[in-house]
Amino acid sequence: MSSGLARGAHILVVEDDPDMGREIVAELEARDYLVSLAETGQDGLAAIRADGSVKLVIADRMLPVLDGLSMIEALRSEAIGTPVLILSALGSVDDRVRGLKAGGDDYLTKPFAMDELAARVEALLRRPADTRATVLRVGPLEMDLIDRTVHRGPREIELLPREFKLLEYMMRRPDQTITRAMLLEEVWHYRFVPQTNLIDVHMGKLRHKIDADGDVPMIVSVRGTGFMLRAPD
Repeated sequence: MSSGLARGAHILVVEDDPDMGREIVAELEARDYLVSLAETGQDGLAAIRADGSVKLVIADRMLPVLDGLSMIEALRSEAIGTPVLILSALGSVDDRVRGLKAGGDDYLTKPFAMDELAARVEALLRRPADTRATVLRVGPLEMDLIDRTVHRGPREIELLPREFKLLEYMMRRPDQTITRAMLLEEVWHYRFVPQTNLIDVHMGKLRHKIDADGDVPMIVSVRGTGFMLRAPD
């Protein structure tokens, strides 16, 4: 299920593969999103222009008539800032950079897990509200982005720069599943997903600092997917 903030958001899927399109639509509808489907870049562009309720576009890169990147470039040239998640079988660093430079907001390489897609959708839908605050709060956890301090209740927590960045990313997305691939891309700026336990090592150290002995755990593991930060009940 999607978060309360994102529930009911209108998502446009632009995908010419019928099976893939139906699978994505079914998955998102099961998570309480309102989903529509277009099969060409031209149809997708027309749908976005005509319907201001679209909050997010999921677009395949290789589309007939008008390819996905050209569709995004057309949107941005018209000052339409609707976030776009690009799906593509092209997963090299250059391909990803080209997709993001065209105006895409995120890039997911095929094949992918639906849980990974859902996590990225939720992150993109929440992003506009994320960028304004300078003090982040999740339950008893408070992060001051100006002073670079972190407290859990009265206890000050000293973090290394990478740990601070990792926690900031999580505090901007409370109660959301955050995958290891998202962290590698957004915190470490990797444009590929290496086989490494880097995330688990850093998350273990961060968890040890945030969740001290006697505290209700706030950083929890999501089996087979990643992690979640949530306030104690």
